This record gives sequence, structure tokens and C-alpha cells, in this order.
Amino acid sequence: MSVSDEQMWRYIELLSFEPIGVVRGWRKEVKAGRNPREIKVLFAKEIVARFHSKTAAEKAADEFDARFREGALPDDMPEVKLFYPATGLPIAQLLKQLNLAASTTEANRLIEQGGVKVNGHRVIDRTLTLAKGGPYVIQVGKRKFARVTLA
Repeated sequence: MSVSDEQMWRYIELLSFEPIGVVRGWRKEVKAGRNPREIKVLFAKEIVARFHSKTAAEKAADEFDARFREGALPDDMPEVKLFYPATGLPIAQLLKQLNLAASTTEANRLIEQGGVKVNGHRVIDRTLTLAKGGPYVIQVGKRKFARVTLA
């Protein structure tokens, strides 16, 4: 889905087994107002079905919708247990330790931009310090997750 709408057509031309008339019809529909995302979904299902199965393609589409459209948490996020220092663990340091940010500077930037959530709540305070316990579900952007317990 991260392929640009214009680039999507090149991928479809090179990889799709759909007849050229169908692809031309899709292009006309998109020019007439159809959401390009719908075509990307059709193409993604075709590719997954080709290499796995139609059932796997439907399952992958459902999982994608649940995660990115409905905000469901991934089942396979890493689980980490970290030592909780007596002074507390600031959120920026936690993000760095979990490899969800390359540095504390980047972590602070992500927080300022509203890209960090703890247990589904957006972090707005760079000085947030998490208490001992958990597990906490940490999310950075739409794709980076970790479940952490502070001991």
C-alpha cells in the first residue's frame, strides 16, 4: 500500500496476470474517481494468491485492514523485560532501548510529532517516565510495536 498511486500501474503492468483490458478498465475507474487503494488491494490479493493461496490472500487482506484501518495490535510484536532504574525510565530512553528510535533525539522528535503511543494513548509529554510494572504496549508510527515490562 505504500507504493505511490502512479507507480502502482507499473507494478501491475509487470506482475499482474489480469488481461490488459481489465487493467485499462481499472485505470479509467480511478480517473473517474475510484479510490486507487481498491486497485492496490485487488493486485495484492492476486500476488498473494499466486504464491500462497486465495485463502491466504483473503486472510492477509483482513489482517491488513484490522491493523491499519481499525488499529488492531499485531499478534507478533516483540516482548521485552527491562530493568527499571531507581530514577525512572524516560520514554525517549525507552524508545531507544527498544530500538524503536535510533537515538533519544529522534525519540523526542517522534513524540513532538505525535507518533508515539503507550497503551493506545498518544504521548504528548517528552518528560513522561513510565512506572515499574506493565506490560506496556509501545507504538511508534503505524508499524513499530513492542510489549515491555519494567522490573
